[in-house]
Amino acid sequence: MTPQADSVLALFRGTGALLQGHFKLTSGLHSAQYLQCALVLRHPAAAEKLGRLLAADFGSMIGEKCDAVVSPALGGIIIGHEVARAMGTPFLFTERDPETRKMSLRRGFTVEPGQKAVVVEDVITTGGSTQDVIEVLKHEGARVLGAASIIDRSGGQANVGVPRVALVTMQVEAHPPGECPLCREGIPVVKPGSRPA
Repeated sequence: MTPQADSVLALFRGTGALLQGHFKLTSGLHSAQYLQCALVLRHPAAAEKLGRLLAADFGSMIGEKCDAVVSPALGGIIIGHEVARAMGTPFLFTERDPETRKMSLRRGFTVEPGQKAVVVEDVITTGGSTQDVIEVLKHEGARVLGAASIIDRSGGQANVGVPRVALVTMQVEAHPPGECPLCREGIPVVKPGSRPA
């Protein structure tokens, strides 16, 4: 891992955000490790630092100015806002309809055809939420330049269809519920994230 990754993980450890146990991830997979970004991002100085680091990585990757930073609610809101602030661009977020589970722009948020956007998440495991946001933006005619997350749990394997960066890339074991060794051991599973289990 890079020195930047070491300092980011030190922030997670120092705020109690690197959890050990038996967790159901947003993707539906089970894992013995969970990174609760909210515990880091509740500290404004840490959120600002992580936002500036991601904005710098975006600048290097995309090489052009974007018109908006867009994040999925709820987990991506704080870090997305900090990245937008560091990049000097507006910030928008998408939300899931509770009935259809489809992601959409609400609250008067819009993008215009041809606008350039980047998508920011807190953690990527499969990339599903990031892809949902990208689809919403493309449907509205926006051009998605790239995506980013604080943590990439996929070991760099998640493909969201656009260039992607992360402050920390790690391979964290995750299993379908039927293949989960922690389930076989009878260890109760908890769902610590923002989306319902």
